Amino acid sequence: MSARIGVITFPGTLDDVDAARAVRYAGAEAVSLWHADEDLRDVDAVVVPGGFSYGDYLRAGVIARFAPIMTSVIEAARGGMPVLGICNGFQILCEAGLLPGAMIRNQGLHFICRDQWLRVENTSTTWTTRYEPGAEILVPMKNIDGCYMAEQSTLDELEAEGRVVFRYVGGNPNGSRNDIAGIRSENGRVVGLMPHPEHAIDALTGPSDDGLGMFFSAVDALVKA
Repeated sequence: MSARIGVITFPGTLDDVDAARAVRYAGAEAVSLWHADEDLRDVDAVVVPGGFSYGDYLRAGVIARFAPIMTSVIEAARGGMPVLGICNGFQILCEAGLLPGAMIRNQGLHFICRDQWLRVENTSTTWTTRYEPGAEILVPMKNIDGCYMAEQSTLDELEAEGRVVFRYVGGNPNGSRNDIAGIRSENGRVVGLMPHPEHAIDALTGPSDDGLGMFFSAVDALVKA
């Protein structure tokens, strides 16, 4: 039986269809999850995709954090369920307290849309085992609230514990502290990043297929579980 990976849709979500396609490319079953439901439908993992949930009113991700589905996601994540937050999903996971820090407006206050090189700093998470340590991958990014910020003590802790998963290379596009593009939870099962791996799963439609490794990694972990 294939792994079941849920993909949440909030009002304003833009990338749920793309995330579901990436899940299917990796050989798993993509299960649609609705923001107003608490039922996770017996999924084995969850993707919180990108977009502008609830129009990014107040600040990015803060309203979605209180959606009924997130109550279940938070509980499941604390019980060990793998969760991936992409772009707005990363913002939501920070607002939900599943990942430390916060996202603020990009340095220069511009919306950024470009293909971005990332270095894979940690290959021991549920979502990165398919990569070689130090691998550089090319994936699209598109955000205006993509500047990762945290207290110095939190940054020191992330660095010391190897919890920085992805780092920008070739220039920091948005002013994120320590060039951080993505981080993980203490147990390595919750990962958030600003760029979009689901838009880099096929060389015909993206700049590369480098993002597919994240979804294959999760399927590997779920099949072994």
